[in-house]
Amino acid sequence: MRIGVPRETSPGERRVALVPESCKKLIQAGYTVSVETGAGEQAGFPDTAYREVGAELETDPTRLLQSADVVLKVTPPVRRDGSGDEVGWMHEGAVYVGSLMPLRNLPAVERLVSRRITAFSTDAIPRTTRAQSMDTLSSMANISGYKGALLAAVELNKYFPMLMTAAGTVPPAKVFVIGAGVAGLQAIATSRRLGANVFATDVRPEVKEQIESVGGKYVGIELKETASAGGGYAKELTEEDRARQRELLAAQCAQSDAIITTALIGGVFAPRLISAEMVRSMKPGTVVVDLAADGGGNCELSRPGETVTTGGVRILAPLNLPATMPMHASVLFSRNLTAFLQAFTKDKVFQVDLTDDIQQGAVITHDGVVRHARTQEALQKAAP
Repeated sequence: MRIGVPRETSPGERRVALVPESCKKLIQAGYTVSVETGAGEQAGFPDTAYREVGAELETDPTRLLQSADVVLKVTPPVRRDGSGDEVGWMHEGAVYVGSLMPLRNLPAVERLVSRRITAFSTDAIPRTTRAQSMDTLSSMANISGYKGALLAAVELNKYFPMLMTAAGTVPPAKVFVIGAGVAGLQAIATSRRLGANVFATDVRPEVKEQIESVGGKYVGIELKETASAGGGYAKELTEEDRARQRELLAAQCAQSDAIITTALIGGVFAPRLISAEMVRSMKPGTVVVDLAADGGGNCELSRPGETVTTGGVRILAPLNLPATMPMHASVLFSRNLTAFLQAFTKDKVFQVDLTDDIQQGAVITHDGVVRHARTQEALQKAAP
């Protein structure tokens, strides 16, 4: 089978789906790997590195995708300016593997269906022990949490750590992290390494021990109903619990120097947790880093992709943070995809087996049909 790795062309995207070390493993497993020229350059992997491990280089993306049985991408297939549609270049029955984020990219899903592409979205892979090594959502969230803490430290007008100087003692900054999934836990750990006092909350009280294990102090409310949706995800709160949570958040935000928000419902859409009123109650100089900007943002005043200042409070809403650290982001993403392919390779061929629990969870389209329930519902709601 032939694997095709096109160059990512989405604005700001610097990652590559397959790095040379993974190419070597897949070639040893019996695949032919073809990479578009320049695909890895922005991530620090020149064409020569791919050639050295036995990968083929292709200058024409149309020919690359037309000949590929399996297409590996970081992002959903896109329409390239002035040259055509990546889905249209893929042959019927081909397999796409990448971070499709289907609920955010319904038009791409519709094109994949019409082309009868079998599409696996690695951000939908079940969070089970067996599938851990394939989970791109967790790998990329880890980077987002790390970079989010660094952004907060850079933007804040004071030190993160306590310092004892000849001019006197400087107290540590107080950082408040909202959401203790993968990104939140990494933001807590990184902020602690930088010396801040870190407080954190999550609607899933069972994560209290995880927060404390990385150096944070847990603050939370006792919920009337569980907010755990399984698989490490959270669901929306009842109105009563939301009101009590708003009181907690308002009190903590008013006391904090930096606030890092990471909350996503089902790992996709961001609930609004910080109101404009809460921002007005914050101290001048406070920094808010909204890591949920890709899902719409947790702060009412966030503008995805921008930094705004209001009442002395700086609100950062960065998009696609993993692409700002493209070398390690690409290495981890590539290892996730390689683990997925290796798990289902038999006799040098990738086997589509929708009876397997991992493929069942990750498959979005197959044989001209949308197989993912939440995506089906979203398409029905979007239909005129």
